Amino acid sequence: MPSIAPRLARRFRLILAAAAIPFLAGCNMVVLDPAGDVARQQGNLILVSTGLMLLIIVPVMALTILFAWRYRAANRQATYRPDWDHSTQLELVIWAAPLLIIICLGAVTWVATHLLDPYRPLARTAPGQAIAAETQPIDVQVVALDWKWLFIYPEQGIATVNELALPVNHPVRFRISASSVMNSFYIPALAGQIYAMPGMETKLHGVFNETGQYTGFSANYSGAGFSDMRFAVKSLSDAGFAQWVAETKAGGGTLDRAAYLKLEKPSEKVPVQRFASVEPQLFDAVVNLCVEPGKMCMHDMMSIDAAGGAGIAGIRNVRSLTYDKFAARGTEPGYWGKRYVGALCSSPLLAQDDRPDATPVDLAPLTGAGLPSPGEPDSAAVALASRPAPRS
Repeated sequence: MPSIAPRLARRFRLILAAAAIPFLAGCNMVVLDPAGDVARQQGNLILVSTGLMLLIIVPVMALTILFAWRYRAANRQATYRPDWDHSTQLELVIWAAPLLIIICLGAVTWVATHLLDPYRPLARTAPGQAIAAETQPIDVQVVALDWKWLFIYPEQGIATVNELALPVNHPVRFRISASSVMNSFYIPALAGQIYAMPGMETKLHGVFNETGQYTGFSANYSGAGFSDMRFAVKSLSDAGFAQWVAETKAGGGTLDRAAYLKLEKPSEKVPVQRFASVEPQLFDAVVNLCVEPGKMCMHDMMSIDAAGGAGIAGIRNVRSLTYDKFAARGTEPGYWGKRYVGALCSSPLLAQDDRPDATPVDLAPLTGAGLPSPGEPDSAAVALASRPAPRS
């Protein structure tokens, strides 16, 4: 009787494993069976890399079991060589096999790294289906917000929140940025993930080869609402995409800078929103961190810095920020709280502090530190004009 129990237990485990197979068949294997050509190539790369590594792993595991069984203590027939320490043939096998596999993995990875570069425009929509030179990809501008995704379609003039629709068999070019912290833009059925970072722009190219409903999400932790930072992805036919665009335009709503600043505030589990029109250059303002009215854009600041700076005359050209994640920006005590550089060409109405409780600023001509008196030449300009020209 004692010898029967282990056999029954072993058979019971085998039955449970066999019964689990139908349930495992329903698992979502979207990474290895995606709907886009780029993601499919990435899935094939995973399979090829895994197969190459198994070429050495499986024999090692099999030999481990074989040696343990053959040289067990009860096997008196096993060869016993206590003085053996070297075998040239065995050394060649031990070192040559992994080296060849590493060379193959390196070659495959190097080729795939260049062919699947997310910044690289697509050369095909599917195996054997090259993209014509005159074909223009669909542009989608992506902004990672706390904790939701904003999609702007500049060619269609619309925008959506937590909903992305794309036509099937059309190359897509994403321009990706973020509003506050780093996120990761990932649609497993379409292409690989790429980071979304504030003040920066990343790119991603992809294409859908099948229609259907998919899911995208952030693959990088970004705070309390991260787990619900998901969005619906629709792969539609040409007619379906045109209808979706028409429905979005008919829904009304404008995404201007004021609406964006409200949308930018942290919120969780945000339902799908659609905007029939979008303020031009909004995405570029997001990337350059100058959506707030009167705030200097990074590219303008870099241009001024490249020209030598604005001089001491611009030392106090700052404004208090009016909005933050949890309170009003610029509410900290002291002059140098959270502030930003004001645009040099901003409206006079924006020259005062942006805080609601701020007292109006006197807009009379300024005199004092770093500024010339009225009617007198600017000493800095005179010094700059008298400076000898640099040698070429």
